[in-house]
Amino acid sequence: MRIWDVPAGYLSRQSLLGEHRELHGLHSILVHGKRGYSRHPETLRWVGCAAALIRRHDLLAAEMRLRGYTDRTPLVSVGRTRWPSVFVTSPVEQYALLKFKYGPDVSGRIRLPRTTQELWAQHKYSVMARDPVRYRDLGRETARLRARASFTELAEELTVLLRQPPRGGRLGTAVEHMWGYVSRSADPAERKAARRSLAALLRLTQQLAVRQAERYLLASTALSELSLYA
Repeated sequence: MRIWDVPAGYLSRQSLLGEHRELHGLHSILVHGKRGYSRHPETLRWVGCAAALIRRHDLLAAEMRLRGYTDRTPLVSVGRTRWPSVFVTSPVEQYALLKFKYGPDVSGRIRLPRTTQELWAQHKYSVMARDPVRYRDLGRETARLRARASFTELAEELTVLLRQPPRGGRLGTAVEHMWGYVSRSADPAERKAARRSLAALLRLTQQLAVRQAERYLLASTALSELSLYA
């Protein structure tokens, strides 16, 4: 049993659907007292964090929708969202595990990061939606690093940052930046639809990114995960 901490966009189809299935099993253990893997380290770290587990489920479901799948087993969150304070394996180790598991021929929507700069580029709009100051500082910090520098600390910081919901107009700013990559190809009806709400703007950005195979946006964690908040 494994619940990944890295964004769902990095998961292959098999891993994405597999985690979704295992998450429901873990939820049953935590909420309904089923024994199963009740003493497994993955189970133990989620004790008291059922709301956060459901948030992870929603992130998986958002990625599934982006890839054309339908989540027919929604979970309803209750209580305060408290995330586990520990990882079974660190985020950087999770990227390594996925790389070993997939080999050269399998990948998720987002290619597993090879450099610090690539990892940052994949997360930048997710961070922009949450903390503009840290967004600016991380951009400067990663630009100064060697391409092959370790991204152990960055991977963990990004994982924790993305657990925070976006605040105020920061979400809108990030979505507007993403919209800029695809807006030129939108027809008048699509442009009108995009102005109806932030949710509509993000939804159309997703659709156009997929339709155009817009590489930069398709390699962004924000493309699916921000839909939980728009």
